[in-house]
Amino acid sequence: MHLAHYLGLLHRAQLTLADAFRQVAAAHGDEPDIDHLCHQQAKRCDEHAARLEPFGRRYAEEAPEEPERLHSELFRGTRTGGIGLLRDLQDLYLMAAECDVCWTVVGQAAQGARDRALFEVVTRCEGETALQLTWLRTRMKQAAPQALVVAD
Repeated sequence: MHLAHYLGLLHRAQLTLADAFRQVAAAHGDEPDIDHLCHQQAKRCDEHAARLEPFGRRYAEEAPEEPERLHSELFRGTRTGGIGLLRDLQDLYLMAAECDVCWTVVGQAAQGARDRALFEVVTRCEGETALQLTWLRTRMKQAAPQALVVAD
C-alpha cells in the first residue's frame, strides 16, 4: 500500500507551506493583512499536519520503500517590493494547490480503504485548503495592478 507515501508527502507539504506563509509574513510585514493572514494560514497548515500524523503512523507499517523525488521544491525564499509580494503570493498559491491535489488523492484512497476517520480529516482540511487558495487568488488580484502598472 502506497498511501503512506502520499500521507508523508501531504504532511511535509503542509509543514513547508506553513513555513513559507511565515516567511512571507515576515518579509511583507508592512502589509497588515499579509502579516496577520499569513500567520493565520500557517497555523492552519500546522493543524492540518498534526491531524495527519496518526494516519501516517498507522499506514507506515505497510509502506514499501519511498520513491525518489516524492517531494517537490516550490518555495525558495521571499522577494522584496510590490512585484516580490505578488511572486511570493503566487508561490504560496502553487504550494497550496499541491496540498489541494494531495488532499483529493488521499481522500480517494481513504474511501478505497474504507477509512472513515481519515476521510473526515481530508474533508475538513480540503475545504480549508480551498479557502486558502481563494484568499491567495484574491490577494494576488489586489496586488497585481500596483505591482505591474504603477512605477516603484
